[in-house]
Amino acid sequence: MSEINKSFPFEVKDVDETQLKQLKNYYDDTYFNLFMTRFGPKGYLLTQSYETIGRDIYNVKIRPTDIFVTTFPKSGTTWTQELVWLIANDCNFEEAKAINLNNRFPFIESEILLNSAASKFLAKDNTLKTSSEINLPSVEMVNNLPSPRFLKSHLPLSLLPPSLLDTCKVVYVARDPRDVAVSFYHHNLHINFFSEEKDFKTFWNFFTNDLVSWTPFFEHIKEAWQQRHHRNMLFLFYEELSKDLPGCARRVAKFFNKVITDEQVQELCDHLNIDNFKKNKSVNLEDLKEIGLLNKKGSFIRKGKVGGWRNHFDEEMTRQAEQWIEENLRDTDLRFPQ
Repeated sequence: MSEINKSFPFEVKDVDETQLKQLKNYYDDTYFNLFMTRFGPKGYLLTQSYETIGRDIYNVKIRPTDIFVTTFPKSGTTWTQELVWLIANDCNFEEAKAINLNNRFPFIESEILLNSAASKFLAKDNTLKTSSEINLPSVEMVNNLPSPRFLKSHLPLSLLPPSLLDTCKVVYVARDPRDVAVSFYHHNLHINFFSEEKDFKTFWNFFTNDLVSWTPFFEHIKEAWQQRHHRNMLFLFYEELSKDLPGCARRVAKFFNKVITDEQVQELCDHLNIDNFKKNKSVNLEDLKEIGLLNKKGSFIRKGKVGGWRNHFDEEMTRQAEQWIEENLRDTDLRFPQ
């Protein structure tokens, strides 16, 4: 497909100068691209480099055997990827432990994250040349992957290929935005996206004002919620996964037409138990700590708790969050499980 024939029917707008200044004062862009461009009528906030990459993603040829896990960031993506991959691959735990999840389940838009300085930094580090921890796939690489392809994305459905749902299976996971924001904040601390430790309240204000990457949050979730009855869509809540992982594992198995035994369900639950999951080298990015791209104090897999936001919100933030959630759910029957 030539560049001329590629379609990408989205308006592109830059973040206004005042907001951009706020972002630059809050984040450290030494290695990471700052999000400063809005795409489409809903104004999803992404990096400037996304326009070219996004066009390529939008035009990826979807195969019937493809499996996508799509989420807003920090909604249980890694947990769900591992669950989906294992069920689709007949609970092959040995291969799951031997091959890094980033290689089994590439992140389709990961090219937009790291800037040229980071790429040069990684290229110079000989210890990473063969590391399975590093996998920033290009769209061209995704196009050339053998089937079945397992692909992760944080993009909303509207920015993914139009034929996606009518062609292949998609698992979408949603999570209470308060827990998402707390997890996203700690994630940014862990990947050294702050020049120094920043306060959470400022991050929360960015989040609710659509100044965090992949926002607006509610528009992202509503797009998937509207498609929850599509035959190729499985819509899960993180809270459901946390409360009833065996039941969710059976739902995933049914969605993929897989027979799963009680013994396999128990193995899956043990494998995905948060304490075991945090120690699983195939889903963590421990090599990046050694070279300084990740903070040694934290862990890529953190606490995974439901309701942990209560430890980060004061009374004013709690009231503001309740009002913000109520306003955004007013036109939908979407509700987050308690």
